[in-house]
Formats: sequence, structure tokens, C-alpha cells
Amino acid sequence: MISKPPIILTDFRVGVAVRCLILLLFSLLAACQSSPPVQEMSDARQAIAVAREAGAEQYAAHELKAAEGFLDQAERRLLEKSYTDARRNALQAKESALSALSMTDRPKPEQ
Repeated sequence: MISKPPIILTDFRVGVAVRCLILLLFSLLAACQSSPPVQEMSDARQAIAVAREAGAEQYAAHELKAAEGFLDQAERRLLEKSYTDARRNALQAKESALSALSMTDRPKPEQ
């Protein structure tokens, strides 16, 4: 019985396969990041509004300003279609707003 030799890909085929795989991975990565961060922007705006209503302008002005700054940056990045940066800035805005909100919950010194 004569056995067939194992199929061995040539270096050319391996190179092409690797390039195709890399291209596919980059395409998938781009597809994941191609949508605007609508939910993150909404969450950031709501967190800032709640912090303002809770008195963050008086008790946590620095954190509230930081949140507003991050939201402004997110909106600029959104206009530039730089969605990854917009998402990152929106998340930072929400985090800063929640920090400001937590500072308004602390006991106030008696006057």
C-alpha cells in the first residue's frame, strides 16, 4: 500500500493565509468600534444632570467641571467620528459626575 505524502503548505500559502487572517482581525476590530457611543453619551449627560440637581455645583464644583469637560471632549470627538475617543471621554465624564454626586452625599459641616 502506497501512502500519500502529507500535504505541506508552501511558504507562499502560509504567508497569504497569515495576511488574510490579519486583515480579517483588523476588519472585525474596526466593525466593533465603528458605531457612535450613543448609550455612553446619554449616560454621561444623565449623570451630570443628576449631580447638578444634587448640588454638585456647590459641594463638588471641581469634579462637576471635570465631568462637563470630558463630555465636551466626547461631543467634539463624536463630530470628528472618532468614536473610540468619544466613548472613552463619555465614560470619564460619567465617572467624574458620579464622583461629584458621591461628594454631595457626604454630611455637610454645620454653619
